[in-house]
Amino acid sequence: MRTALPPITDDLGQAERDLREHGICLVTGVLTPAQLADVRSALYRAAKLDAQRNVTHSGFKLDYGEGNHRVWNTLSLDPVFADLVEHPVALRLVRSVLGWPALLGNQSANIALPGCVGGMLHADQIFVQEPWPALPQGCNVAWCIDEFTEENGATRFVPGSHLHHRPPGEDDRDISVPAVGPAGTVVVFESRLWHRTGENRTTDRTRAGLFGWYTRPIYRAQENWFLSLNPRILEGASDDLLVLLGYKTEGLGKINGRSPR
Repeated sequence: MRTALPPITDDLGQAERDLREHGICLVTGVLTPAQLADVRSALYRAAKLDAQRNVTHSGFKLDYGEGNHRVWNTLSLDPVFADLVEHPVALRLVRSVLGWPALLGNQSANIALPGCVGGMLHADQIFVQEPWPALPQGCNVAWCIDEFTEENGATRFVPGSHLHHRPPGEDDRDISVPAVGPAGTVVVFESRLWHRTGENRTTDRTRAGLFGWYTRPIYRAQENWFLSLNPRILEGASDDLLVLLGYKTEGLGKINGRSPR
């Protein structure tokens, strides 16, 4: 079993190799400081509005305790989130894992609050019946909106666990290691890799991550975009975004034999 994650890189070719070998890559230099500041401001503004309305979305089934603030359907909240969904680097790495077309299953955020106790070890394709296929069925693109450190709750991964082709069981030890990196780092990992939210052991620092979940086109999206999506997102949407949301199809989901758009 491997004991370490691949190092952070700014070489996308190396990132693709890391994905093939390790099931995960960490990429830096993707967002400008201004882009990162815009995303961070939009995310914390959305979280603040949730708190004001007493809608904190804590208690998610993979969380322990109430220390993780989940912000759902971020795609509908601000155009900056749509920009990340179809960011060229994100889509290049998604294509390297899943091919094309792919579907966007969800885009949400997790803010690990000071003192949170972390989360449950899991793999993202737990919806796939065992035995699992030889290839991953999904891919997560995690944007580090804040610096990710071991102390503030960086997402933790079990290196090499994707090679088990199964979810973690009761007898599996949690030998996870944190994916640490500066704010703006992109962590892309395939759906068989075991991981969990880390413990935020600080008393005054939050750790925000934005997660785009992509799947092969045969799977139903976690978020029902046709009911929940803010219509503004479709105004001037690119073909790639329409494919990701299921509004334009290159395979399944046709209407009378043709793509909806």
